[in-house]
Amino acid sequence: MLLQAATEFVERYQANQDIPMLASSCPGWICYAEKTHGDFVLPFISTTKSPQQIMGTLVKKLISQQVGLTADQVFHVTVMPCFDKKLEASREDFYDDVLSTRDVDSVITTSELLELIQEKCEGLEGGFAAMAPTALDEVERMFSNIDEAGVPYAGAPGGSGGACEYVFRHAVKCLFGGEELPEKLNYKSKRNKDLQEVSYEKDGKPVLTFAKAYGFRNIQNLVRKLKQGKPCGYHYVEVMACPGGCTNGGGQIAAVAPETPKQLAARVDETYHERGHRSPLENKVMKVVYTDWLAGADPTAARAEFHTQYHAREAFVNALTIKW
Repeated sequence: MLLQAATEFVERYQANQDIPMLASSCPGWICYAEKTHGDFVLPFISTTKSPQQIMGTLVKKLISQQVGLTADQVFHVTVMPCFDKKLEASREDFYDDVLSTRDVDSVITTSELLELIQEKCEGLEGGFAAMAPTALDEVERMFSNIDEAGVPYAGAPGGSGGACEYVFRHAVKCLFGGEELPEKLNYKSKRNKDLQEVSYEKDGKPVLTFAKAYGFRNIQNLVRKLKQGKPCGYHYVEVMACPGGCTNGGGQIAAVAPETPKQLAARVDETYHERGHRSPLENKVMKVVYTDWLAGADPTAARAEFHTQYHAREAFVNALTIKW
């Protein structure tokens, strides 16, 4: 997802650097954009599929081949911090008529997964911790995002914000001569902590400015500027509906007193950072995907598999008539 989004941004910037690109990973943001602002906002949104849906494409079309199954014989379940990911998985765009299957068959939130574990381990001596781990098989190891040392492949540390940072670094390298950026970027908080920006300067002037905008207050301010024809001030914005990003998602495990939700979200972020990170470009599965499966990283093939489209939709009133 990161490489596709970064490549898409560079292409858009080269075509017209005055038009910002808005990230598309958050289904709550996509739903809001489609039903509230429709055709006006949709052209600004990245067409790169979310990480969940790109993995769905890989599971049903590539990994199924590795285990000798057809796509409709694979039941793909994702664990997500967000209830809206269930709606995203149900979109008609992510149903393959030829393969007669969805890219993602079921979505379980982290809070639902905890409930399931507690239910299944009820009465088990020692609980979940007493259960013996099962080793990954060859295909699972190949497509895991965890390396042999237990370190995850990721564009940048952070439960949210990683896409913004990866695309920013990639854009600087491709557009401005490949200058090596510091390991830790200097983000500046704006009107609130959920709006942060980072810039790249040439000759003392910012030539590339990215932002992370979380929560609907920041989203509404961003969209208002675009609809009024005013410059939003950014070339790329990672948009998340939840304040604090995905680590504070609506499907996340709830805090238990005396710990507050804010303290829990901070602890989750800290735990995620502790593990360390490696660039996704180091992941050996990248060669399998782009060289072997997509025949030499053919841009047309990659775009067909990893990009989608959005549609202006009518806002619904009756929850029983939800349309995605």
